[in-house]
Amino acid sequence: MSTPQPSPTLDHPVFAHVRKAFPAAKFKGTEFRGQSTLIVEPGDLHAVMSFLKSNPACDFCFLSDVGGVDYLNYPSPTPGRFAVVYNLLNFSRGDRFFVKTFVSPSLPTDGTADDPALYVDSVTDLWPGAEWMEREVFDMLGVRFRNHPDLRRILLWEAYPAFPLRKDYPVRGRGEREAYKVIDRSSS
Repeated sequence: MSTPQPSPTLDHPVFAHVRKAFPAAKFKGTEFRGQSTLIVEPGDLHAVMSFLKSNPACDFCFLSDVGGVDYLNYPSPTPGRFAVVYNLLNFSRGDRFFVKTFVSPSLPTDGTADDPALYVDSVTDLWPGAEWMEREVFDMLGVRFRNHPDLRRILLWEAYPAFPLRKDYPVRGRGEREAYKVIDRSSS
């Protein structure tokens, strides 16, 4: 007979430091397979990220990755449709920590309008290496970053009319392939 396991607790020390530094902010925390994630409101994101980098108890000196996730039709409820996920590293402890913020569109998600609800503060002033990673999230999902030094598409051309990693984007595209001239061996 096995003994019952205690319910999981958020035991990463950074959770306590952030809670103490921002007592009025709303946070959620998760741990899955040894990886800790702090879920932050978009308005608090930049202040929290600055704290995580500059506070000696946290000291996340390296931003490893910035990614975006579309939670459209996700089986569990989420705080928003799109998430921007930051992967932080502390080299002295060999520690990895994730920060996630959610935004939801307020306009139709066809990519033709600049939706004011899909803005997140840029962290390029804290980690200059975030510049291209934030551009990729913008290019693929349409989440824009305030105060970004050069927010423009990085993988697709500027006039591209949509954001292909959104889950409502057609898998076969919207006619992009049909617009290209087919070149075979005899015509090259």
